[in-house]
Amino acid sequence: MSVRTVKVAVVGATGLAGQQFLAALAHHPFFEIVALAASPRSAGKAYRDAIRDASGKINWYAAGSPDPRHAAMMVQDAAQLDASKVDLVFTAVESGPAKELEPKYAMHVPVLSTASAFRYEDDVPLLLPGINGEHAEMLRAQGAKRGWKGFIAPNPNCTTVGLAYTLAPLHRAFGVARVHMVSMQSVSGAGRSPGVIALDIVDNLIPYIPNEEEKVQKETKKILGTYANGAITPAPFAVSSTCTRVAVLEGHTEAVHVELARATTVEEITAAWRALGADLRKPALPSAPPALIHVHEDPFRPQPRLDRDLNDGMTTTVGRLRADASTANGWKYVLVSHNTKMGAAKGTILVGEELVAAGLIVAKA
Repeated sequence: MSVRTVKVAVVGATGLAGQQFLAALAHHPFFEIVALAASPRSAGKAYRDAIRDASGKINWYAAGSPDPRHAAMMVQDAAQLDASKVDLVFTAVESGPAKELEPKYAMHVPVLSTASAFRYEDDVPLLLPGINGEHAEMLRAQGAKRGWKGFIAPNPNCTTVGLAYTLAPLHRAFGVARVHMVSMQSVSGAGRSPGVIALDIVDNLIPYIPNEEEKVQKETKKILGTYANGAITPAPFAVSSTCTRVAVLEGHTEAVHVELARATTVEEITAAWRALGADLRKPALPSAPPALIHVHEDPFRPQPRLDRDLNDGMTTTVGRLRADASTANGWKYVLVSHNTKMGAAKGTILVGEELVAAGLIVAKA
């Protein structure tokens, strides 16, 4: 499949998630950054100066260094960005600004977002490539209903991503009756401001992340729901979660207990996990990993430091699969998912690639 160059803008480009977009898009085969936007305090500056503080320090938090082409680009005021000049907007801003800015952009072009502002709207799907591609059909009606030429498609919460990827093949093959998950989330999930300061997290565990558990519980059911007649019916099983913050830089670890609808075996579950995402391995989706799920047989894995970067952070790693005798058809496992790659910018780029392949994002003539 030959894809014309899709011209994109990155909004919130100076923040942590925005920088992850720039890093992942630096050598993309068909997404080309042509505009950067951020808050008024960064507007009018070259990007390299917008992320430089008064001491001269360049506050770049992604891997490597900024691409010289991006570093030289002038940053625009996000409120003044003319989205009609691009084919696609990636946004990496907080929920409040997203609620105001994203509809303005969607008047003209598709918007793919890391913000939660529109995740729970009835006409907004939460897309995870390899799981619920049929939900993307909602986007065609969304724009028409709202009077937009484009649409808004947010990514799921980073904690939801690994859980949903591991539950999807189990739900398809065996049916999921009930889920309980405890997360041990990295500090990068809190961002840089306000974040989690070192004196809070070193030698410690923070037992509460505001609104996180509610997001996981609601989003998982939406992602794994059934699409029919233009609407998503949430998955019928119960999801319970306890979300905590730990002293890990990147990578969310989750301990999952799942009750299935029928009896199965370790071998059948492992086979279902390993088969997930076979349809993504094609040139049209250059960010797709060789495997969406990697299964460890070593009982001491997965570990965030050792496993978060598998396939450049795009593969969810699972291990410690064993029966849970506390409930009928119960199973337990541990997963590690990269929260700032598959769980944020690069995962959103993968959604963009899938929507290009589906004809929902098109390069203008």
